[in-house]
Amino acid sequence: MSTPTPEVYEQGKGMDAHNQVMREIRSEKEASYDPHEPTRVWLDEDNTPDGVKTSLTIILNTGGCRWARAGGCTMCGYVAESVDGGSVPHDALMDQIDVCLEHETANADEPADLIKIYTSGSFLDEREVGAETRSAIAETFGDRDRIVLESLPDFVDREKLTDFTDEGLQTDIAIGLETATDRVRHDCVNKYFDFADFEDACATAADVENAGIKAYLLMKPPFLAEPEAVEDMISSIERCADVPGCHTISMNPCNVQRYTMVDQLHFRDGYRPPWLWSVAHVLEETADVDAIVVSDPVGHGSDRGAHNCKECDDLVQKAIKDFDLRQDPSVFEQVSCECEATWDAVMDLERGYNQPLTR
Repeated sequence: MSTPTPEVYEQGKGMDAHNQVMREIRSEKEASYDPHEPTRVWLDEDNTPDGVKTSLTIILNTGGCRWARAGGCTMCGYVAESVDGGSVPHDALMDQIDVCLEHETANADEPADLIKIYTSGSFLDEREVGAETRSAIAETFGDRDRIVLESLPDFVDREKLTDFTDEGLQTDIAIGLETATDRVRHDCVNKYFDFADFEDACATAADVENAGIKAYLLMKPPFLAEPEAVEDMISSIERCADVPGCHTISMNPCNVQRYTMVDQLHFRDGYRPPWLWSVAHVLEETADVDAIVVSDPVGHGSDRGAHNCKECDDLVQKAIKDFDLRQDPSVFEQVSCECEATWDAVMDLERGYNQPLTR
């Protein structure tokens, strides 16, 4: 795992201060979770380098992200959904896979072409998913076309990738890069690694036949005003698209999750999730980059998710979903609302010292 400089761990400062706060917030968690049941599972459609595929998305219930257990990212509350104790045995994880397959059988006419597996941490971290389980999962889904696996860049190595590519699977590693700007990633997101580590992971994947990288970027982390967040996102998408091995970029608008620093800020009127107009604007501005760019605003239209004025939220969300599948920015010409004038004012006037300018 990448090691931050000693200064960030100086007591009460930098990452140490972030981590202290987030450990205290997450200690409020009361719920417990069954290690034999996945956190979530659902069916959908996704755009891939091979076209639009039916997808089965699985969020495995593991011991959670090791960085989150240290304190972790300012916006991420997924560790609060993890099994207590830090690890889940092989048999229990395979029980979770069986539950997901049963869900697919009950709700789909045929097996999904694309499998997406997340752990709210790193699937390739053997503290979360051991080598035996990784191999068994690769074999289980060896008859599908493509698989996406979530991981931090530290754990991306050739041997782990070939467990899946040797089964004939097109294999993508989804990395939560959040931003291509190191200072924003360190100070706003509290993530320890650098853009150079992401580039190294992309180089590893590019060296393995049938492997690639899907970058996850965070639209509007805390402490950035709306125009700053938009500018950083456009730049981040352009930089990621230029990295060999990175073929897909998923822009994730920040949503307010429980047991996070963002939740604390939002409660005190110090944070507003991004406007859906900002999401649409970024997609329009980056439509010509050499990568697939998609977005799926979680909780859109709610106070805790990306939203506009409530009246147009579903319409703009539908246009975003349409863009994801067709990559055609003209879809946004079909949507309009009076609140777009308010968004324009926010983009002109909001600054870090006066944000959020609107709720």
